[in-house]
Amino acid sequence: MPTTTVLFDLFHTLTGLESQWCELPFTYAVLGVDRKAWDRLITTGSRWRLAGEERDPRCILARLAREIDPAISDAVIEEAAQIRSGRFRGAMQRIPPENVETLKRLRGAGYSLGLISNADCSEIAFWKESPLAGLFDAEVFSCEAGCVKPEPQIYHKCLEALGRRPEECIFIGDGGSNELAAARQIGMRTVFISGVLGELWPEKVAERMEVADHHITWIPELLPLLGVASQPA
Repeated sequence: MPTTTVLFDLFHTLTGLESQWCELPFTYAVLGVDRKAWDRLITTGSRWRLAGEERDPRCILARLAREIDPAISDAVIEEAAQIRSGRFRGAMQRIPPENVETLKRLRGAGYSLGLISNADCSEIAFWKESPLAGLFDAEVFSCEAGCVKPEPQIYHKCLEALGRRPEECIFIGDGGSNELAAARQIGMRTVFISGVLGELWPEKVAERMEVADHHITWIPELLPLLGVASQPA
């Protein structure tokens, strides 16, 4: 069955390099905690926030920070919450223009587009300010859906909204949260994108390539993969 629909992850897939989100410091640095401990917590240790069980940005950050260091002060939490908000605003606003153009080229070629993102409410608070907003036929954010990748329900919510079957879709992502393996398990083709991941966790690239049908480095490489011209005819 031909591919008619392209589903995207958001963070580390359509967003730019984290070092270019904004000029503000990384959250773990403001908190004074170990980066590896912070990364583990936000990627695999906090389903509660991704599923929207807590929706207050400061409370989210306080709970995350104090799981690593219970002695972190309220003042540091407050400062870090404001900075984290600024970083995610930058992430939403500074989407690489070539990624936006690629989505527009796919739409122009007749593809339906969907978005499936693991994100807490503070991370997508500025979504409407993003140049990506309005480019998708269906958007599913975990904090609104109440389910998270790699749970099959979150994929099916997007498929239902689009009126598509898995075999009609191809899923694009950096592979976090086992999203590629889960997408394949329900019947989608998958594309692993490694460009942003290579800046953060280069040691993870090889293992994630193994669970994808295709590998690209940057979003514009989707166009030749799907047989779409990079420029209007």
